[in-house]
Order: sequence, then C-alpha cells, then structure tokens
Amino acid sequence: MASAAAGALGLLWGWLWSERFWLPQNVSWADLEGPADGYGYPRARHMLSVFPLAAGIFSVRLLFERFIAKPCALHVGIEESVVYRVEANDTLEKVFSSVTKYPDGKRLEGLSKQLDWDVRKIQCWFRHRRNQDKPSKLTKFCESMWRFTFYLCIFCYGIRFLWLLLVFLFETPWFWDTRQCWQNYPYQPLSRELYHYYTLELAFYWSLMFSQFIDVKRKDFLIMFVHHLATIGLITFSYINNMVRVGTLVLCLHDSSDFLLEAAKLANYAKYQRLCDTLFVVFGAVFMVTRLGIYPLWILNTTLFESWEMIGPYPSWWLFNGLLLTLQVLHIIWSYLIARIAFKALIRGKVSKDDRSDVESSSEEEDETTHTNNLSGRSSSNGANCLNGHMEGSHWAREHGTYNKGLERWLRD
Repeated sequence: MASAAAGALGLLWGWLWSERFWLPQNVSWADLEGPADGYGYPRARHMLSVFPLAAGIFSVRLLFERFIAKPCALHVGIEESVVYRVEANDTLEKVFSSVTKYPDGKRLEGLSKQLDWDVRKIQCWFRHRRNQDKPSKLTKFCESMWRFTFYLCIFCYGIRFLWLLLVFLFETPWFWDTRQCWQNYPYQPLSRELYHYYTLELAFYWSLMFSQFIDVKRKDFLIMFVHHLATIGLITFSYINNMVRVGTLVLCLHDSSDFLLEAAKLANYAKYQRLCDTLFVVFGAVFMVTRLGIYPLWILNTTLFESWEMIGPYPSWWLFNGLLLTLQVLHIIWSYLIARIAFKALIRGKVSKDDRSDVESSSEEEDETTHTNNLSGRSSSNGANCLNGHMEGSHWAREHGTYNKGLERWLRD
C-alpha cells in the first residue's frame, strides 16, 4: 500500500514538474541549474522566501496602521465611531445569525407576534444589528492608507527598476524593446533588483490573502479571494517559467492605477468630495488607458506574437497567455463599470441606488440620517451640507452625497 501511494505521488510530482510542459523544446531543468550572473535562474524553491516576507509585511502593516495611519485619520477629523449596541434578544439574534439578516414582511409579522414587539421596533433592531458588525470609517481609512502607501512605493520602485536601470546601466532593455523579453529565453539570469521586485509583489499578495479574513468584510469577499489566488498563481507561474521580464511589465502596468483608487478612497472617507471626484476621474482615465490600450498593444502583443516568432509555443506558453487574455476580459468588464458610473454622474449628477456595490450602504445612509435627525432635531435628506470643511449649497451636497455612495463600487478593495 505504501509503495503504491509513493508510486502515485511520484507520478503526480513528475507530471507537475514535467519539462515538456514548463519549458521550450530541447530545454531541461538541468540546463537552468548551471551558473549565471546575479541570482542565477529562477527556481521554484526561491518562492519559499516569500512566506516569511509576507509575515513581515503584515507586521509592518499593523505598526503602520497603529502609529501612522490612525493619527492621520484623526488629524483629518475621522474619529472612532461609537457603536450602538442593540438590546440583547436571543430570538432575534438566532434569526440574525442563522436565518437572515434581512427578514421579509411575513417573518417580521411572526416575530412581532412572538415577542409582542412592534414591527418597526424589530426592523430597527435588525438595522442596528447589521451596523454593529460594520467596521468603522477609521478602520477603513487605515486599511486604505496602508494599501495606498504600498502601491505607491512598489510602483515607484518598479519605475526606478525599469526606467533608471535602462537609462544609466542599460540593464532592462525590454522596457522599450519588448522583443528583449524573449531574447535568449529561457537563459535569462535574475538581477538583484528583479528578484526583489518579484518577491515583494508576491509577498504582498500573500499578505492580502491571509489578512482578508480579518480585514473589512465586503460583499465581494469570495471574488477578491479568487482574484488574489489567481494573481498569486500568475506571478508564481511566470517566475518558475522564467517569464519574469514580461512579468515585471505586467506588474508595473497594473500598479500604475491601484494607488489612485486607494487615494480616492482616502479622500472619500475624509469627506474631501471634490478631491475624491478628481482622483476617481484620474483613476478611471489611467485605468482605461493602461488596461484597454497599453496592455493589449504592448503586453499581449509581445506574449502572443513576438514570443511565438522567437521561441514558438509550448504547453505552458498556452496557459500563460490564456491567463493574460482572461485578465484582459476582466479589464473590459471593469472599464465598462467605471465608464457607466462616470457617465451617469456626468449626465444626472448622481448615480442611482441600484449601482451601489454594497447592499448595506442604504441602511447605513438611513442610520446616519436618523442619527443626525436625533441630534439636531431637523430632517436632512443628504446627511450633510458641509464638504471639505466649507459650507456648500444644498444642491451640490445633495448631488455629491448620492454620487459618493455610487462610487462605493470602486472606492473599496
């Protein structure tokens, strides 16, 4: 039994690391074990160093949020909100935890009779109970500030690596001439900067994979989990297959817009609405130019056509390009959603409630309005007329208050 299991495991391992799948014809793993400049050739075992680095990045994040992001949030007027604790009720808590967080009219009537409570009181209980589990704006601000800082730093590092080394040392010629991505492939040794760039990016996404379970829980948790898995898979795959040159171009291209989105989120949380709108417009423009223009004309052109001409296709080549084409499909979908939000904002001055990504946004808005009414003794449909620290007209506040809610689709992770 043990020998059969070992034999099956050996067959699986041999299939997983088949040279005919991973490498071009007439190339073996032994060929890549030889000496090379820099860090040698990429090897799968190099990926083991990513995990302690990911743990280190997560530790740095905790310190950053505590000692840098939180003071910044307090400085711009974001304070830890006082959570309204609902009245303890075992029956309602059981329904909330096990059945539904949004009871329909029939269930509300049944609970009303069972508890001898007014239906409106039960609705308020469920609404406050949902809000009780929501993260505070301070927590979301700190999370976004960490991501903004990392995305900006890694983008600057990528530009420095690809641009400055090209200008002064001519070590990254593939930045301008993408055919260099396949010149002498796969015998392309790693440089120190390239190795650090790849491992930092991969470690960051591993840290996101782990921290997603303690971060702000959102509606797209499962989608983002799959997205992080796919990103980690693509980075790891390209490293093992030594497609790191074109991989650096893909990473730098995508990093160019990520920090703009996080910056827009920070402006949104700080109530700098005009700055938020401006950053979102810039983000949308950069996103569409890079993902719908540069990516297909620059990246896909070299991975599909130039590589075919210079090294020819082989099994992992098809998989790699299939993943990149799938990414392009996602770019088209996301660009459509961005354009739709921007178009509606320009035409109507707001985004309809149906475009909100977060189901909880409507109840959150209702709670904030109710709380404001209780404090001030007057009704307000938009929640506030003060933007960026200055009193504005009610028309501007009304339009941009709703527009701000619509942007929640993108002002998140």
